[in-house]
Amino acid sequence: MIAELGQLALVLALLLAAVQALLPLWGAARGHAAWMALAGPAARAQFLFVAIAFGCLTRLFVANDFSVEYVAEHSNSALPLVYRVCAVWGGHEGSVLLWLLILAGWTAAVSLRSRHLDARTTARILGVMGLVSVGFALFILLTSNPFARLLPAAPNGADLNPQLQDPGLIMHPPLLYMGYVGTTVAFAFAIAALLAGRLDAAWARWSRPWATVSWCFLTLGIAIGSVWAYYELGWGGWWFWDPVENASLMPWLVSTALLHSLAVTEKRDTFKMWTALLAIIAFSLSLLGTFLVRSGVLTSVHAFATDPARGIYILVFFTLVVGGSLALFAWRAPSVGIGGRFALVSRESMLLVNNVLLLVACAAVLLGTLYPLAIDALGLGKLSVGPPYFDTVFVPLIAPALFLVGVGPLARWREDNALDLARRLRWALAVSLAAALVAPWLLGSWKPMVGFGLFLALWIAATSVLNVVEKLRRHPRAQWRQRLAAQPPSYWGMQLAHLGVAVFIVGVTVVNGYELEKDVTMEPGETATLAGYRFEFQGVDRQRGPNYSADRARLAVTTESGRAVTTLWPERRVYTEGRNPAPMTEAAIHTGLTRDLYAALGDRLSEQRWIVRLYYKPFVDWIWGGCFLMALGGLIAVLDRRYRLRVRAAATRPAPATPPGLATATARTATP
Repeated sequence: MIAELGQLALVLALLLAAVQALLPLWGAARGHAAWMALAGPAARAQFLFVAIAFGCLTRLFVANDFSVEYVAEHSNSALPLVYRVCAVWGGHEGSVLLWLLILAGWTAAVSLRSRHLDARTTARILGVMGLVSVGFALFILLTSNPFARLLPAAPNGADLNPQLQDPGLIMHPPLLYMGYVGTTVAFAFAIAALLAGRLDAAWARWSRPWATVSWCFLTLGIAIGSVWAYYELGWGGWWFWDPVENASLMPWLVSTALLHSLAVTEKRDTFKMWTALLAIIAFSLSLLGTFLVRSGVLTSVHAFATDPARGIYILVFFTLVVGGSLALFAWRAPSVGIGGRFALVSRESMLLVNNVLLLVACAAVLLGTLYPLAIDALGLGKLSVGPPYFDTVFVPLIAPALFLVGVGPLARWREDNALDLARRLRWALAVSLAAALVAPWLLGSWKPMVGFGLFLALWIAATSVLNVVEKLRRHPRAQWRQRLAAQPPSYWGMQLAHLGVAVFIVGVTVVNGYELEKDVTMEPGETATLAGYRFEFQGVDRQRGPNYSADRARLAVTTESGRAVTTLWPERRVYTEGRNPAPMTEAAIHTGLTRDLYAALGDRLSEQRWIVRLYYKPFVDWIWGGCFLMALGGLIAVLDRRYRLRVRAAATRPAPATPPGLATATARTATP
């Protein structure tokens, strides 16, 4: 009865989501306090029942209950326990249930951390999130039920997709979904503010930490997915501009713009409509990514093969949500003030240009992703848009935005003097140019794009150092420790995130400029050289895993002078429990601070001869190191205690009477 219990829990969660959505919104519109008060308890109860449903599905996988169709399709009795648990979200139905669980978790967290907001605002925020939950709960129950029975029960399961039997499955989907679904919070705040007709600094201050946390998760999810593809697929790439990869990149670009826009709205009470629009676009792109992955319109290693009914439902849901949101935005936009004025040379201008560039870059990615689908749908043939398009269009758009990352934090709010700003930046510019001219020669040879990429990275790093120095010089009489402590965590988080961008650019630039690849055929005793390393093929052993058999090669790696470096063990696996056993490549990688040595075992040509692919990847790990620094910077910014201290201080004072609106005085400084 576990499957039936999970089904019942899902139905109850749907009913609670409907209560959470409809009654509080109606109560906020009519001023009915009792109905508005239902939002929080309904949100937490909904999370409880979704968690029960998710727990039931997990129990079915652990117990190998092949009378449930979803379990029979995505698990096997020989599958290790950890992958049976992860197989819960290894297919379409379970991954949508994970999405709903994370959405319910975000909603419960908002309900617990919204006590400093007025009841009307809280009801609107949770009501909007409830509407999204209703849409996804109906999607599961109508088109993607993970508890559907299979009669008669299968004697054994078809096994989990071999590419998903990897630790990456443990981390990548949950983190990515935390980022995807987290955009719902900023979206709900924006819709609540539009419904109230008030977009002010309080709204931005309260929603900014939630948007930052979502952005951190999305950054980590994309980075771990890139690492996973790098070592799992065996082709040595870290990004291929795959349509599903693009589906995660687009909301990340818009969320990055949203974070900067929220900062301006909070500090200067401007960009208000721009910020609300970015929140709507970020959430809309998350829904679009869901449609692309689950509609069956894409052929991708990341996409789920699904029936068209699911795609039609998501498309209708996407149209209703996006259309309704933009209609509300158009209705309320004229009634919202423009906000504070600012000069052409100011921090606001720099951030505005940066955000426009990010949005245009996102539009370029969107065009390259959807254009082939539109051509195919119109019957005009097949068209493939690959890396050449994105490298040609995306890079020229994102390069000026990266340059402004160095300028914006040093410009003054409202108005700055262009000559004074240039004077303050001259040494950072000189150091960046000089280092960018010299560094490519040290790496091997001069290449213009390498020099340009390193200039941008060094420019961001140098201006970050300059920013810190200028901050510390403002208190010349204080000790260094006091000067450092005087800066809030949000400031240090920003600097660390920008440094992460610089590290990321170094990794991308150097690996694209100097990576080497060699395909060789080898027998035991033969050697191949690459980038100053000698790879000796010492034979292949037969290995047996819990649900696969493998040919494992041994490659002894030395320098050309004979110094031992490492031994690589690439594998060629065949998962024997699946319906259609196929060979899978398990690459072997030796990671260093400045390079990776990468080996993949190919096909057997004869009894002793094998195809071996070797890669030399300089600075490739800096790509993911930069992403982790960005996420860590965002986390540090969110943990700024100033907000919590202000909330406690405000909570000890009697709250003055305020008209219904977005936030009370205490809410203006609350953060999660």
